[in-house]
Amino acid sequence: MKMNIKKKYLDLVEKLEEISHLSGVMSTLGWDQEVVMPSGASEARAKQMAALAGVIHERMTDPQLGDCLATLKETDSFAFSAFELCNIREAKRNYDLETKIPKKLAMEMVALSSRAHPIWVSARKGNKFSDFSPVLNHFLELKKEWAQYAFPDLNPYDANIENFERGTGMAEITPIFEKLKAELIPFIEIIQNNPYQPDASFLQGQFPIAKQEALGRQISTDMGFQFDQGRMDVSVHPFCGGSHPTDVRITTRYKESNFIESLYAVIHETGHGLYEQGRMVESRDLPVSESLTMGIHESQSLFWERMIAQSNFFCAHYFETIRATFPDNLQGATVDTLYQAINICQPGFIRVEADELTYPLHIILRYEIEKGLFDGSMAVDDLPEIWNGMMMKYLGIKPPSDALGVLQDSHWSGGAFGYFPSYTLGAMYACQFYKTMVNELPNTEKNIEAGNFFPAKNWLNEKIHSQGRLYTPQELVQKVTGEPLNPDHFIAYLKKKYTAIYHLD
Repeated sequence: MKMNIKKKYLDLVEKLEEISHLSGVMSTLGWDQEVVMPSGASEARAKQMAALAGVIHERMTDPQLGDCLATLKETDSFAFSAFELCNIREAKRNYDLETKIPKKLAMEMVALSSRAHPIWVSARKGNKFSDFSPVLNHFLELKKEWAQYAFPDLNPYDANIENFERGTGMAEITPIFEKLKAELIPFIEIIQNNPYQPDASFLQGQFPIAKQEALGRQISTDMGFQFDQGRMDVSVHPFCGGSHPTDVRITTRYKESNFIESLYAVIHETGHGLYEQGRMVESRDLPVSESLTMGIHESQSLFWERMIAQSNFFCAHYFETIRATFPDNLQGATVDTLYQAINICQPGFIRVEADELTYPLHIILRYEIEKGLFDGSMAVDDLPEIWNGMMMKYLGIKPPSDALGVLQDSHWSGGAFGYFPSYTLGAMYACQFYKTMVNELPNTEKNIEAGNFFPAKNWLNEKIHSQGRLYTPQELVQKVTGEPLNPDHFIAYLKKKYTAIYHLD
């Protein structure tokens, strides 16, 4: 009996590894599409990705896989290790989910995503939302249909959130976001009306792209990103992709007039990359090693971008390097003025350029719009007007164009509804993780100032990256920090930091 069960488990491993390899090919095709693919190849790529999606769907819904999982699920759990149980549990969840989705629907969603991306790029470039709205309407129809198959007992928007934040839905997210709005909107208004405003003018000018690229690569290397198992490129929207922990691909974008945007995009995406490269060494082609949720993934990028790289300790370490890279611009700057400048609170139109104080409001706006689209209280054709009205309400500014407003994000062109909450959940996780790390590693801030990032990286590797999917997100946060997700830590951190920067005491 034991030999039979062992063989069944090995059969499962073989099938799961094949699915992982095929998914890696799909990821590489997606990266290629956004980075180097000729624009004229979009239709052919859509067909290629749809065909591959069909193959993956067949593998994931193979009846032999179902029979294997059924046998293993019926076996006494004491017969398996925690790693093996996790693989069985995750594979069963994925199998149950995939067998609910018709192959035609799975292929249609992948094909639409591939076609939608260049349409979004063109609409954004031409500042014409009406060119993109038919695609958005089509995606909404498909994602509502998908929700009915995937999670028939959930609200359709909750079903889409479940795709990114397992175990977290509107019932948990809405009260947290309402609390953030109540705390942050008036605090931001106080800051905007405050007589003292930091000077950030020296961050504008001419910054050669070659120098920006070299600086970003140096800092990414210092953080521990392994370029023999990864690479860095340019894309319209910065992202982290790749096919495997040994093939992690990060991107950024450059403006000659602003080096901060590209640099912090590199740091952010390096945080994602470190998570992928830090996954458990064994079982890397199996579900047990995969990252947990997008909120946890975002916590790692924001941990590095916000908690570390926007600290005065980080500024102190890299100040001379940055000034030597751009001497004409930072001639009269100091560590303190650099720290204040990169942390300036200035409501802006673009989410990825937003400071950490206004950023949550960008996310809440998108979350509330997605809720409205799914419950029918908002129509796609009305989104530019709705978007602009909410920007005025939450941040006091109105985008002058669709490109700076409703068309700025790539997520909807990929059908990634329910993804946006992950960013702010991730910011709160990051704050809570960082507070715990400082308590456990009292020399953290000295190490950052000395440019020694390996204690922090190793702590994250041990506590989060190498844990894979052994725990739920809720269990992991409790295990690492000793309490559930607590937004009070995030609010207190922001208020303390910005009260000091803006001399509000």
